[in-house]
Amino acid sequence: QVQLVESGGGLVQAGGSLKLSCAASGNIFSVGPMDWYRQAPGRQREPVATTTSGGTINYVDSVKGRFTISRDNAKNTVYLQMNFLKPEDTAVYYCNADLTYRDSDQIHTLNTWGQGTLVTVSS
Repeated sequence: QVQLVESGGGLVQAGGSLKLSCAASGNIFSVGPMDWYRQAPGRQREPVATTTSGGTINYVDSVKGRFTISRDNAKNTVYLQMNFLKPEDTAVYYCNADLTYRDSDQIHTLNTWGQGTLVTVSS
């Protein structure tokens, strides 16, 4: 099957930086836009950096100017560079993408979530 695997989370002091990675693996045929979401304790999951149908990246207002999404198509990997981190950035970060794969002689597309990676920012 196919999956997304995030990495790069951890504990960092306020003002610090982290770079998250999310790699698609399996019998991948193609990968659609790869987006980042997060879920803070006691809160709903929210989009952090998402791709519009026209290919534009939208960032949630609270991370604009601090977070940057990038992608390595050759590696089917998306990154989230997070700078000037704040305690309110503490959350589990998830990536999401439509993964298209071949199963026998059929093509399938599955909207897939990673397992999440925890980012904790101390004050």
